[in-house]
This record gives sequence, structure tokens and C-alpha cells, in this order.
Amino acid sequence: MDLKLSTLLCLTLLFSTILNPALSELCNPKDKKVLLQIKKAFNNPYVLTSWKPETDCCDWYCVTCDSTTNRINSLTIFAGQVSGQIPTQVGDLPYLETLEFHKQPNLTGPIQPSIVKLKSLKFLRLSWTNISGSVPDFLSQLKNLTFLDLSFSNLTGSIPSSLSQLPNLDALHLDRNKLTGHIPKSFGEFHGSVPDLYLSHNQLSGTIPTSLAKLNFSTIDFSRNKLEGDASMIFGLNKTTQIVDLSRNLLEFNLSKVEFSKSLTSLDLNHNMITGSIPVGLTQVDLQFLNVSYNRLCGQIPVGGKLQSFDSSTYFHNRCLCGAPLPSCK
Repeated sequence: MDLKLSTLLCLTLLFSTILNPALSELCNPKDKKVLLQIKKAFNNPYVLTSWKPETDCCDWYCVTCDSTTNRINSLTIFAGQVSGQIPTQVGDLPYLETLEFHKQPNLTGPIQPSIVKLKSLKFLRLSWTNISGSVPDFLSQLKNLTFLDLSFSNLTGSIPSSLSQLPNLDALHLDRNKLTGHIPKSFGEFHGSVPDLYLSHNQLSGTIPTSLAKLNFSTIDFSRNKLEGDASMIFGLNKTTQIVDLSRNLLEFNLSKVEFSKSLTSLDLNHNMITGSIPVGLTQVDLQFLNVSYNRLCGQIPVGGKLQSFDSSTYFHNRCLCGAPLPSCK
């Protein structure tokens, strides 16, 4: 009798599961409700067609569920189009670790303030969009962020100094916006990780903070801004910096006195007002890329290392540089 009863119970449960999929659904009902609100806020775009109330949201496109808790931990929309502003409801997915809107030219408005509620967020990418407004100060409250990418958008205003309070940040992409003002002094005081800094293609002005001398950045790209004065604090014999691009600024310092670490693989200083000569120390550096063209450099190009492996375009349009690969010195 017990065997028949248990068999009957199993069959009853099986049929009720087939008839009512909600019983077998992994998706958390709170998360599902929020996702359907996000879909509605975006006016039911084609890219979210799979988001149907009768199906398990852990099977929907553009989202993933945590394998243990089944809570939504990732929302990534980088194929297909969504239009309008980032819905406030994104802040109601408390277990979100990854939030990405990439290549969404119809995504407009400011960076959604409700994102500040996502305390588990590690990866935030809002890139290649038409998002506008400022880089919000509240991003500094997302202490678990390891990657922050706001590039290729229409952001204006200055860079908040509070971003240096992100202790786990490995990379900061603010490039290709319309940002103005100075690079914050606090960027020489990152607490914890020292992130790769991508600030190129903006309208940043003033001098590079001397505080950057204190930190060991792996990659720095400040190219195509309006930065002035000295940049030698970025370099140093004991640093492990690999890539530096300071091209197309208004930088003015004596290159002769700069000491370069052997870790450097790429150095781009073209289109500035840099004076002095190329230091002999650069012959000890295993450079894969070098460009010092369109400056005010003078003297003989040191012989050795990789310096003669580059063609004349690396060195031309300087005041009086000479020696291979340029014409020999007189």
C-alpha cells in the first residue's frame, strides 16, 4: 500500500509540474517580476522576445542565474537594440554582479541612480551608447567593482575624485566622451588595486597630477586631450608600467632626464611639445611600439636595443633629431 501511495504521489507531482511549470521553475519570482518590468520599460524590444511570463527566466537570453541561489546575477545586452533610458528597475536585482549595455546607440539619458543599490556589482559596462550627463559620484559606493567601462558615450563634466575609493578596480575606461576639467589628484591614491587608466579622447586639461608618481600603473592612456606640462612622473626605473600613450596633448618636458623601466612595451608621445634628446636608457627597453614624432626633440638617436628597428615615422617632425633611421648627424 505504501509503495502504491508513494508512486501515486510521485505521479501526481509529475503531472502537476507538467501542467504548472512554475513549480519546477528555478527563477526567483521577484527577479522575474523585475525583469518583465525592465522589458516593458524598454517597450518590449525584439532582443528580449524570450522574456515570457510563462517560461523560466533562468532560460532567458541576456541574463544568467547563479547556479546555487538561482538569483539573476548577470544582465548583458550587447546584441540587438533597446531604446530609451536605463530603467530604474535594474537597481532591484540585488544579486547582480554583471551589468552591461554595449553598442546601444538608442540608449539615452543619465546613468541610472538606482544602480547604486547593486552592492554585489563587479562588472559595469555602459559603452558605445548615447548616455549623457556626468560620471556619477555614487559609483564610488560600489566597492566590489573590478571593471568600470563608460567609454564611447556622451558623458560631460569632470571626473569624480571619489572613484579612487574603489578598492578592487582593475580597469577604468572613461575614454571617448566629452569630459572636461583636470585628472583628479586622488588618482595617485587608489586604495587597493591600481587600475589601468583609459581617459583618452576627451577634453581634459591642466597638468597630470604629480601624485601619480606614487603608484605603479600597468597601462595609462591619456591621449587626445589638452593636458599640459610634465609627464615624467608616470615613468621610473622601478616601475612595472607596460603601456603609456600620451599622444596629441600639449605636454612640455625634457625627455633627456626621464628614466624608463624595462617592463615598458609601448610608448607613444607623438604630437606634443617635448624637448631634450632620446635617453640612452631606452636602448635597454624591449619596446614593441614607439612614437616620438611631432615634438621638439634634438640630438642623435641612441644606437642599440629596438631603437633602429622602427622606421623614420617614429621620429620625424622633430627639431633636430638625427641618426638611423633618420639621416645621419652632421
